[in-house]
Amino acid sequence: MTINLYNAETNELLGAITEADLKVLADALEEESLTDADYFISPDTIEMIGDGRATDHLLHLLRAAVGTSEGMEVRWERVE
Repeated sequence: MTINLYNAETNELLGAITEADLKVLADALEEESLTDADYFISPDTIEMIGDGRATDHLLHLLRAAVGTSEGMEVRWERVE
């Protein structure tokens, strides 16, 4: 099963991640509920998970999405 990451504001597909990548995000970031499927990603977030927990793929995907902004909401969705 693939997990797609999207820009929560525009619904633009950012890329696909693995279950392990999603677990890194879930473990590192606050979830508002058990069904929460979005996260605020900032440059600080990327630096925090870049301590060896996140894969190069996930870091690259998030860096490309955030760019020079202060951060953005991303949402994830499992697809078959």
